[in-house]
Amino acid sequence: MAEITEGEVNRAVLVGLSAGSLRREENATDESMEELRALLETAEGECLAIVLQKKDTPEARTFIGEGKVQEVKELVQTLEADMVIFDNSLSPSQQRVLTEELGVTVLDRAALILDIFARRAKTSEGRLQVELAQYQYLLPRLTGMWGHLVRQTASGGKSPIGTRGPGETQLETDRRHIRRKIAKLQEELEQVRRVRGTQRQRREKNEVPVVALVGYTNAGKSTLLNALTGSDIPANDRLFDTLDTTTRTLEISDTCTVLLSDTVGFIRKLPHHLVEAFKATLEELAFADLLLHVIDASNPMWREQAEVVESLITELDAAQTPRVDVFNKCDRYTGDITPHGENIVSISAKTGQGLDTLRDVIGQHLDRGAAQVTLHIPYEQGGLVDMLYREAKVQSVAFADEIEVVVTCTSKILGQVSEFIRRDDI
Repeated sequence: MAEITEGEVNRAVLVGLSAGSLRREENATDESMEELRALLETAEGECLAIVLQKKDTPEARTFIGEGKVQEVKELVQTLEADMVIFDNSLSPSQQRVLTEELGVTVLDRAALILDIFARRAKTSEGRLQVELAQYQYLLPRLTGMWGHLVRQTASGGKSPIGTRGPGETQLETDRRHIRRKIAKLQEELEQVRRVRGTQRQRREKNEVPVVALVGYTNAGKSTLLNALTGSDIPANDRLFDTLDTTTRTLEISDTCTVLLSDTVGFIRKLPHHLVEAFKATLEELAFADLLLHVIDASNPMWREQAEVVESLITELDAAQTPRVDVFNKCDRYTGDITPHGENIVSISAKTGQGLDTLRDVIGQHLDRGAAQVTLHIPYEQGGLVDMLYREAKVQSVAFADEIEVVVTCTSKILGQVSEFIRRDDI
């Protein structure tokens, strides 16, 4: 798969098409082209020029038409570009034709995002997911990328010794190899999904609620997680800085503790292969008790970005999960009145503004009526202490005539141990 070369700066011309026959989300716009430039910079490339064409309908062979191809080719030669990147999705045949016509590597937005994901994935799970998405993207493009390998390796005649066989082409061999790789990766990710399911059952048994951070890339999710939990997860001002899910414990109150999970950021035209590959991670959204949809209030396009996130939440079967819209970076908000209303909180993760209000809102959704009590447990029933450590939040244990345990527990656990609460303690 063609990729942005590490160790040297790729110089690229960016091309986009806006056509009346395309769906709104498929078209290139001034905003999406600027986002493509930011993606290129994230991949450590340099943008030399941007070409945005308006046309009634895409051209089947070259997508943008022969005249525009010639114009882009002259631009590539004049600026000495080594790459052309399209904001729209290209078919394998269009990508092959454009590469031949322009004489340089041609990628589309999906390939660029895949390259960034490949660079950023740190955990073994993240790498598995990215590798699966890359192979799924690559499979239909083999003919163009490895055209020089389309040759008979064993068709009889004067074939060299050792190459005679059933007549299978190298391309077909490569396709079969990649299909095997895809099947193996899917199997490994299914194992990841099973492990997550087991962990989820354990959390549900312990009644620990889960809060998932979702949002457009660079909305400030990692900064918010750090601000709420005191963590030091890397949080930089760049696209797709977080690929690997991070979970931290958040103390909302003495009676409410939750798990807060950071997730990969969304973006318009996110490659479908990536959404599929990351479902092992993103399915957590459907099982979360609460979603915090983090929105960059300082971005003029925040409404469009929020729409993208909403559609992906629906695709991931998480539309029914309770949600709070968290408008971040409100210290840089340019409107007259910051967003407000039911299940809407305006904050600045950077300055700390509004974080107490956000904690209160999370508590209103998830505080399940836990209570702190003191238990006096006879030594012959000491096994209950182990159960409390597993199922509740033990504050302290003291040993005297009896085992005195100060514990915060839900009404369910409280019902099991109520006989050990002395009347004078109530």
